[in-house]
Amino acid sequence: MAFEKDGQFKKFCAYGFLKNLRFFEPFMVLFLLGAGLSYLQVGLLYSLRMILQNVLEIPAGIVSDALGRRRTMITSFVFYMLSFLAFYLSGKMPGFVVAMAIFALGEAFRTGTHKAMIFEYLKMKGWESEKVTYYGYTRSWSQRGSALSALLAAGLVILTQNYRMIFLFSVIPYLLDLILIASYPKALDGKTMNIRFSDIGKNFKEVLSDFRYSFENPLMLKTIANSSIYSGYYKALKDFLQPVIKSLALALPILTLQPNETRSAVLVGIIYYIIYRLSSLAARNSGKFSLRFRSLQMALTLSIFIGAGAGLLSGLFYRFHIPAIAVLFFVAVYLVENLRKPIGMGCTADLLEKDILATALSAASQLETLFGAIFTALLGFLADRFGLANGLMAVSLLLIVLTPIFIIRKSRTKA
Repeated sequence: MAFEKDGQFKKFCAYGFLKNLRFFEPFMVLFLLGAGLSYLQVGLLYSLRMILQNVLEIPAGIVSDALGRRRTMITSFVFYMLSFLAFYLSGKMPGFVVAMAIFALGEAFRTGTHKAMIFEYLKMKGWESEKVTYYGYTRSWSQRGSALSALLAAGLVILTQNYRMIFLFSVIPYLLDLILIASYPKALDGKTMNIRFSDIGKNFKEVLSDFRYSFENPLMLKTIANSSIYSGYYKALKDFLQPVIKSLALALPILTLQPNETRSAVLVGIIYYIIYRLSSLAARNSGKFSLRFRSLQMALTLSIFIGAGAGLLSGLFYRFHIPAIAVLFFVAVYLVENLRKPIGMGCTADLLEKDILATALSAASQLETLFGAIFTALLGFLADRFGLANGLMAVSLLLIVLTPIFIIRKSRTKA
């Protein structure tokens, strides 16, 4: 190991740990449903967040160039904390829309900025060759934060008997993270430039141009669609695991004298803790998984069928009131996403020329958001009309039907 685990390394690790103490995440859907929202309204809120984040990333990036990375990150965390307070104070759809929009703004300012600071530090220290290992170490602390967050969140719900309070408690780690980022050295700010609002329109045009070029290039379109469609499906389904876990908690003959919130909180905390630990293992073993197939393209395509099949079976077992098996297949949807992410990056790099790789990654991000927004809104609509179980099955079947369109048949290798 060529790099030193110095004070800044510890700060980078602490950042990821604190940032992932999002106590509200395992209970977000339960909180919104408990506030009287329908599944469709919940789905639309999540779709709104995805679309706004993508749209706002362009002006946020330009503002970031003027503020510098540290101030940009601090601004991001201010938006996050305002969002938590807005969720705590809101009780109806309009208030939740405002809270979700502020949250999307925080995400837009944060995305990619901290990673750029890490790479800047490695460049300053001459440790650039160690970027994968170095980033892997800091990333592992983020996963630990997620796992611990699930257990702490469950404890908070049990103590307060109120989903709403977890938004207030979420302010604490984010305030600590804001203070931590303020202590980063100024050298990590990067070059700052004056804001030119004309660049916003120009950057939007570039993104649209990348998207249009992707649709005109059949190989690129299939490559990025194959990689993005499952991520969009995963984003749509992942938080709807919460009502399924609640059903399981109420069906189990444990803690029967406790309030329903306590029973569901215990199981939500345990299951999400297990999910985050298993997801970390899945990502680490993605390479071994891909070696079981003749090509990365085959691994990527078949993994869609595996994940969609798991989602379909989860809905089926939930439909027949067997929530324990439904939860197991739902967990598989999470694990497949973590297996696929590294494979998708490798497949994109293998199939496409280096000079269009950046264009492909930009278009893939947009397409992932588009798929996610459509699947989430559709799932919400179907869950309201036909029940969550049937909604899960229908969306999973749709993914299975769409997948053959994006199968990559042409194989190319790097020069």
